[in-house]
Amino acid sequence: MAPFPARRDGGLSQELWMSFIFRDAAPEDLPTILAMNGQAGVSVAAMDRDMLDCHFANAAYFRVAECDGGLAGFLIGFDHEAGTGNAGYLWMRERQPAFAYIDRIVVAPAFRGHGLGRVLYADIISFAEVRVPVLACQVSLEPHDNASLMFHASMGFKEVAQLAVPEGRIGVMERTLCSFPFVRDTYLAGGGHLPDLPWLAARELPDAEIPTRRVGCG
Repeated sequence: MAPFPARRDGGLSQELWMSFIFRDAAPEDLPTILAMNGQAGVSVAAMDRDMLDCHFANAAYFRVAECDGGLAGFLIGFDHEAGTGNAGYLWMRERQPAFAYIDRIVVAPAFRGHGLGRVLYADIISFAEVRVPVLACQVSLEPHDNASLMFHASMGFKEVAQLAVPEGRIGVMERTLCSFPFVRDTYLAGGGHLPDLPWLAARELPDAEIPTRRVGCG
């Protein structure tokens, strides 16, 4: 599946927004996702096909935004049971018994600056807040990424740590998920489970030779 082509006028019509489909990533999306990641710039960590396959096999959340048959964006997130080996995730895993973690988000150039990133973040927040108390991510401090810092601050994230990494320095950011205590006490306490509703369903992990539910994809 190809990325969505750029629009000449740079705008998004209401009709175009209405044509968006948000769905779990499929195997046939992976070549396009890999290409989009490679074109995303220095603010998004590099990823080869082996790492992408590992993410696809392990990620608790892996969704794409599709528009008119093309991919407009994607977001990959992990939980505390399986995830990436990056510094921010490992820092969280040492300190939080239950959390979700945004590994990366990529929006195609034609859709940047129009709110698609916020929509994808709203979707993973909705996914996470019925499962865990905290959603986390990391942002670059050296080199400084003002756009990412402001975006995450506006989405309710706050810095909880700074870590030195080979590329420079990162900030670990958290958002407390205020709905979780109610969900935990009402549905999950005593070995309970979420209601059987389509929008609450967990992602079905693919059958693959790649070991699933582990830490260390890249």
